[in-house]
Amino acid sequence: MNWDKIQGNWKQLTGNVREHLGELTDDDVAQAEGKREQLVGKVQERYGIAKDEAEKKVDEMAAKM
Repeated sequence: MNWDKIQGNWKQLTGNVREHLGELTDDDVAQAEGKREQLVGKVQERYGIAKDEAEKKVDEMAAKM
């Protein structure tokens, strides 16, 4: 699924995001608002990982949707 579709359906997809990225809080997911870079930043912060690793996690999650 591409990011335009993800961003457009963000409210419906928040459960899937939380399922795939369990370390994120509901507030983290809500604040990202479907924006990839914000989501990457939240993943990086919560998981304590490098940006490239966070991008990989986000991309893997998006591919599974």
